[in-house]
Amino acid sequence: MENVFDRNKHVYHNDDFSEMLKDAVRFFHGTPVFGIPPPESFSGSGVYALYYIGCKGLYSKFGKEINRTSYSVPIYVGKAVPPGWRQSRASGDRPQARSLFNRLVQHARGLNEVRNLRSHEFACRFMIFEGDVESMIPAVEAAVIALHTPLWNSVIDGFGNHDPGVKRKTGRLSAWDALHSGRSWASRIEGEIPKSAELKRRVTDYLVGLRCR
Repeated sequence: MENVFDRNKHVYHNDDFSEMLKDAVRFFHGTPVFGIPPPESFSGSGVYALYYIGCKGLYSKFGKEINRTSYSVPIYVGKAVPPGWRQSRASGDRPQARSLFNRLVQHARGLNEVRNLRSHEFACRFMIFEGDVESMIPAVEAAVIALHTPLWNSVIDGFGNHDPGVKRKTGRLSAWDALHSGRSWASRIEGEIPKSAELKRRVTDYLVGLRCR
């Protein structure tokens, strides 16, 4: 057992991993873009991004300027992990699942539930991970979020939330659900509701500095 702490002995660094992560992010940005959900079902898990392409309402700058000629800035980045991933089950022991496709379908349904958004106003791109590289899913998701700082990951949180169940219905309503009311399970939450005027101000401030990349 050591008696003296030396931080340098605890810091891990690997240039190969850094390059692999950069390569994965480059690959991600080169994947084809589809509507949400994609036109065909597929198996696999991975990382995805949603792009707002509508030209009306609070996010119109995305459709009119930012994503008008290319899909430059996502409004949300997320991940879908395979069944058993959190229990560290080996990839060979997991059943083939449509985790990523199902997540995109879930998002499309959620968007169509709310009063001021529709799924056809969005596009998506995604990257499928198989085998040992599945362990990179959180790292790639974090890298893409750090690169773009998407609005719904940074300023307006809650889009990716799941139904918390009846036992947590007194929790605080997310900023996203306060701006976009209508999700069936969100209507059951009885806790504090963020003020929409303040949330809209945050969105406006974010969009003022947003440029094509």
